[in-house]
Amino acid sequence: MEAIKITLDDYVLSGGGFNGESYDHKTDPSIMLKLYFPGKIQQPLYEMLLARKVYGLGIPTPEPGEYVVTEDGRYGIRFRRILGKKSYSRATGDDPENVQKYAGEFAEMCRQLHSTHVNPDEFENVKDRYYKLLEQNPFFSKEEKDKIGKFIADTPDEDTAIHGDLQFSNAIFADGKRYFIDLGDFCYGNHLFDVGMVYLCCILSSEEFIIDTFHMPKSLSMQFWRHFVPAYFGAGAKPEEIEEIIRPYAGLKTIIVERDSKRPMPEFRAALSSIL
Repeated sequence: MEAIKITLDDYVLSGGGFNGESYDHKTDPSIMLKLYFPGKIQQPLYEMLLARKVYGLGIPTPEPGEYVVTEDGRYGIRFRRILGKKSYSRATGDDPENVQKYAGEFAEMCRQLHSTHVNPDEFENVKDRYYKLLEQNPFFSKEEKDKIGKFIADTPDEDTAIHGDLQFSNAIFADGKRYFIDLGDFCYGNHLFDVGMVYLCCILSSEEFIIDTFHMPKSLSMQFWRHFVPAYFGAGAKPEEIEEIIRPYAGLKTIIVERDSKRPMPEFRAALSSIL
């Protein structure tokens, strides 16, 4: 795919992150630019191609934008914002009385996502992703890696979609429509790998992290999870029984968190106790 050449004269810097910066269009508030730091060419191209394939599956996600390059050789993605959007985490924090409603809507989105069959030749298998991450992790012993690897291998295979970073901040709604966002880790496999992230965000994360990231007290995120469970797994599902199944999948996220933080994370590793 050939990048479209643009000039930054039409944009104003609005934020930054680990991989790059974001810009707002000076005259059109619906246009946003995600620009990667110099030397990062493949990452935005991969994200763009992945976004187009996911959109083509009919999964509710904003329409993919354009692959662009600036005059100084920086690559990125230009896309249209969904104006007036609100995430399910922000909505819950702002309107805690309706936590059951928001958890139910989010669960419905997840059920639909996890029932979407994909062509395994076009997307990465979640197990293969975890195998690679586990091999690269310097904080687990060989014996621990063997046990975790066996747990991953023993999980039944599925050919259905996985968001890859299923936080309730990565689902938004606006004008009566709902969308998943930030699908850069999209893959396929068993739905439990995805639901583990919901549990990690709502239950395992610290009070400080939940307040800073999801704009609510932990007591409210725990309510969200308790309402999510029967909405996702069925009316008769009991949170304590589901948690026994889900907890080790949440613990697997330790591999990713430790990669990014570059240090052991014992608070998340505890969820792997049934494996290790």
